[in-house]
Amino acid sequence: MVFYRLKDLIKAIRACKTHADERAVIQKESAFIRTSFKEENTELRHSNISKLLYIHMLGYPAHFGQIECLKLAASPLFSDKRLGYLGTMLLLDENQEVLTLLTNSLKNDLNHANMYIVGLALCTMGNIASAEMSRDLCSEVEKLLGSSNMYIRKKAALCAIRIIRKVPDLQENFIQRASSLLSDRNHGVLLSGITLITEMCLSSHETLLHFRKAVPVLVRHLKNLVSAGFSAEHDVTGVTDPFLQIKILRLLRILGKDDVESSEAMNDILAQVATNTESSKNVGNSILYETVLTIMETPSDNALRVLAINILGKFLSNRDNNIRYVALTTLNKSISLDVNAVQRHRNIILDCLRDADISIRRRALELSFSLINESNVRVLTRELLAFLEIADNEFKPSMTTKICLAAERFAPNKRWHIDTVLRVLKLAGNYVREEMLAAFIRLVTQTSELQGYTVQKLYSALKEDISQESLTLAGVWVIGEYGDILVQGGNYEEEELAKEVSESDVIELLESILAGPFANQVLREYIITALMKLTSRFSSAASSEKVKQMLAGFSTSIEVEIQQRAVEFTNLFQYDDIRPAVLERMPVMEIKETVIAGERLNSAASGNTSNQSAAPAGPSDQDLLLDLMGIGTSGGTTNAQISTGAPTISGNGPTNNVDLLADLFGGSNISSPPIASKPSAAVVSDLFSGLGSTGAASPPSSGASNNILDLLGGGMAATAASPTPAPAAVRSASANSNGSTGSQNSGHKTYPVYSKNGFSIVFTPQRDSGNPNVVNILATFQNNQSVSGGVISGIQFHAAVTKTQQLQMRPASANEVAGGGNATQLLKIANPQKTPVRLRLKVVYTTANHGSVDELSEFAGFPEGAY
Repeated sequence: MVFYRLKDLIKAIRACKTHADERAVIQKESAFIRTSFKEENTELRHSNISKLLYIHMLGYPAHFGQIECLKLAASPLFSDKRLGYLGTMLLLDENQEVLTLLTNSLKNDLNHANMYIVGLALCTMGNIASAEMSRDLCSEVEKLLGSSNMYIRKKAALCAIRIIRKVPDLQENFIQRASSLLSDRNHGVLLSGITLITEMCLSSHETLLHFRKAVPVLVRHLKNLVSAGFSAEHDVTGVTDPFLQIKILRLLRILGKDDVESSEAMNDILAQVATNTESSKNVGNSILYETVLTIMETPSDNALRVLAINILGKFLSNRDNNIRYVALTTLNKSISLDVNAVQRHRNIILDCLRDADISIRRRALELSFSLINESNVRVLTRELLAFLEIADNEFKPSMTTKICLAAERFAPNKRWHIDTVLRVLKLAGNYVREEMLAAFIRLVTQTSELQGYTVQKLYSALKEDISQESLTLAGVWVIGEYGDILVQGGNYEEEELAKEVSESDVIELLESILAGPFANQVLREYIITALMKLTSRFSSAASSEKVKQMLAGFSTSIEVEIQQRAVEFTNLFQYDDIRPAVLERMPVMEIKETVIAGERLNSAASGNTSNQSAAPAGPSDQDLLLDLMGIGTSGGTTNAQISTGAPTISGNGPTNNVDLLADLFGGSNISSPPIASKPSAAVVSDLFSGLGSTGAASPPSSGASNNILDLLGGGMAATAASPTPAPAAVRSASANSNGSTGSQNSGHKTYPVYSKNGFSIVFTPQRDSGNPNVVNILATFQNNQSVSGGVISGIQFHAAVTKTQQLQMRPASANEVAGGGNATQLLKIANPQKTPVRLRLKVVYTTANHGSVDELSEFAGFPEGAY
């Protein structure tokens, strides 16, 4: 059955009981429409296109009607044009080539005498115009902007927006016409004209500067709207044309940004809008919100900003969740402008933490953390801890981190800081990040006067609850370090009753944690190490025997790390003379600010920026090596040491500068200390135990890079010069230097590397006698000038190797060489794959004749059999 009217087709489709019936009707009707198109049946074209558009709206293919739509658009009848342009907008887009066939029809209709046909053409062009069509028809649209018909002017302004978005260079053609639209008395034309100007100002800074002189005109329009009486034509729930007011406010915000003169011109009207607009309905709230944004983004008066923040405070009392969400979001962005004004609304912000809407709770939480400063840290932290107790699990990781950061930054005293972190560990210990745990451990080691208090608190907490992992880890660590203080203190607080703590009580607690359901591998590692440390803290022989028995049970553990610790600790009992020294307390850890990637505590609330660690006096060797690739900065001393201090327990910390050198020759290998790549928990564990994998005690004063070098037996862990003494070979070479390379390196051939300005460097390679995979290269710095020629000073020599090799540089024998003299420096290259040795070199020195010299050089390698 064929349907000749759209109404009949709609009835038939609605009568279908299944999708299969609907598809059958659509397919049959589509086949009829195709046939009619092929037969060029003009009488049914209008009806067929209307049915085809309905089919398209249902989601069925209708692309075969594109050409017919263009034919209808070219028809002289208005009804045909209207349907043709509608079909064109629905079935075509700017990327289809068929659209070029429409350009001529649009051009003709843009010049038509009938304003409604002109409006159809402008509407179609404003929706699907391509860049090419925009260029072709730009002049017609520009002319229509000056039309005497307000209907056409409005449509032309909207079409010009499409042209500017597609071809920004054409906006110059519309500047004069757009300026004239600002004086139009028709609200529709004025609304479209302001929208056009806003688009132009956003896309071009020069246009923005041009329209700043129109600020008084916009202020006058806004003032007329605010002070105008009732107008039935423009009234929306008691507000005169709120759409135009909002458009004017947005344009004023753009024009007044970073411009004091424009901002001063609009201050009075902004204050008038903010005070006179009714806020009981959404229409008024929308205008107030735009006013607040305009005040905040322009250099307005302080009083005006306070007024804007007070408006946002009123929004927080609104029952509409959307309005409260918008207010919280805007306050979060505005807190840096006037934190004191935001602080006045602190109570209502905290009330939002208990809102049923999770989005509002999240925004209120972010804003609450931003409000924390030295004066209110106690009050706000107390409220946040109360919310932490009932918060959703998704909030807890971020909350625990930010509360700990706030306590670290704004704590009035150490006791309060420790109590706050302990409360966090008790409430949400399973959600505390490892960085925060490490920061707490660092805090305990730094506050010796509170170590007894802290260990008692943690012991009491573990007696009550061992389900919070971070609490358990912190408690085990502190008990292991300061268990003797706990026992000597004699009591801990439990339900306000003082109870004694014996050595056996402590060991039984640790044993119960091991046997509990929450013990994992990391926790077992902590407890084993803590038990071992307690053997040197406790005086009772029974305690040591108990620990031995427990360690014996772990000596056959399937977890390799635990088994290794148990075996090594058991063997350590045989060396009672060194065991106390091996198990002595950890040294006080370095004081530094905790930095967490992805987490920040807004410091605008306190008016302070975050504390930064003091910069080193000079660049490190890593920074100097970066300069080899033109990345870093040069300078500093010759033998700057890479010193990492205490290992940072951070899974998301910043990448080491050494990584930036990872592709020197298609990838270089300048390795950073391996401890940085260990899991954070393992790093804490190693800090905790003070033991390496061999069970030997780590010297407390050693830097991380030196520890790794010792672990590798002098391996190639870093490229920078190590502060260890030069080997005997280098010392003897330096002592016997007389200006002749041959006498220094008798029996070994030398290879020139650098020679310029009276300064030269030669390499003498030799295979290491103890390790065939290591090549020792003696670099000799020679001053080829005469004795009276002057001293070459400030010698800095840096090198980088390829990815398959590792390099260690020993200190130079001297960083200045007199005329006719020389100095030496030893390079050790680990080359297990026996690949050719290639070096990228940086040489810095100062001479009397040439001043400061900074050179980059490459060494192509030694010939085969050179070493």
